[in-house]
Amino acid sequence: MSRLKQLEARRRVLLERCDLQREELAVRLKALDPASVLRGAGVGGAIAGLRHPLAWAAALAGLLFLGRTREVLTFVLWARSALSLAGRAAHLLRALMQLRAARAGGGAD
Repeated sequence: MSRLKQLEARRRVLLERCDLQREELAVRLKALDPASVLRGAGVGGAIAGLRHPLAWAAALAGLLFLGRTREVLTFVLWARSALSLAGRAAHLLRALMQLRAARAGGGAD
């Protein structure tokens, strides 16, 4: 019967922990009340993010591409390829510059 008592005690502890987590979740959800978010009373003011120019650019791009899934995916894949190629080119250029600097420094000895 000792095992049964241990399990019951563990169950009580887990239920107490669940109650604490439920209370914490309720407090967090209350902090996310839409009225308080619109007033900017959230963490750092959720409305403050709407003043950022990049947020407006992203929203405008979203509206422009609304309903054009194929074009958006094509653009994203093209941009990804271009960034990958630019990253590799920058890496190669950095390696060439280091090699050139090493040769210039080695010839002075």
